[in-house]
Amino acid sequence: MDADELKAFCLEFNDATEEFPFGEDVSVFKVAGKMFALSSLDAKPLKANLKCDPDLAVQLRTDHSAIAPGWHMNKRHWNTVTVEELPTEMVRELIEDSYDLVVARLPKAVRLRLDRP
Repeated sequence: MDADELKAFCLEFNDATEEFPFGEDVSVFKVAGKMFALSSLDAKPLKANLKCDPDLAVQLRTDHSAIAPGWHMNKRHWNTVTVEELPTEMVRELIEDSYDLVVARLPKAVRLRLDRP
């Protein structure tokens, strides 16, 4: 997965937006105003910070050298993923899981609005 594919995939989710609160070189992908992914899309190697279930985060870090505790994030809930070192399908699943975790914490009324076609 390259930077363009990462960005396009993040923006496919319902209500997903790209913002730049940390400067124009850091893309922050949000749903309903809450961050689910963060990446410097021009960085080499390409990395992304993704929210993760704490127990799964530990297991992923143990199993994959390309997954580390979230850089400048709550290390219990966020992983930094070196995108180019993992299979595309796995990165897509990690992004989707991150989005789903954030949506699950949103108020019910917002979740219902996101479920509408």
